[in-house]
Amino acid sequence: MTLAYVDANVILRFLTGDPPEMAAQARALFEAAERGEITLRVEDIVIAEAVWVLQSFYRHPPAEIGRVLQELLSREGFEAADKPSLLAALALYAGKHVDFADALVAAHMAREGVGEIYSFDQHFDRLPGIKRQRM
Repeated sequence: MTLAYVDANVILRFLTGDPPEMAAQARALFEAAERGEITLRVEDIVIAEAVWVLQSFYRHPPAEIGRVLQELLSREGFEAADKPSLLAALALYAGKHVDFADALVAAHMAREGVGEIYSFDQHFDRLPGIKRQRM
């Protein structure tokens, strides 16, 4: 089986259907992955880029973005170095109204068993298990 990385622009074409020709190619690729013909690996930064574009350019709400990206990552044929942390970060982003980058940091902290962060960003105060150290 072939292993290949997938870029944010392919994910975005699939999710937005725009433009239709590229969306069809992305859909065919993802269907091949579901059939086991290829494994697609996605990096954290690619998901972060997809979140940013969906929110800033397409104006989708965080709850919708979190849901569709969680569904995509949960499909057969998709892998990530730390898929549980990516899924947890998307849930925090969607449910706690924090930036995705902060949610990803919090998910990595949880994985590592680290509960403290030095930050000026008050978003961390809304995240369970995180104690923000004020500077």
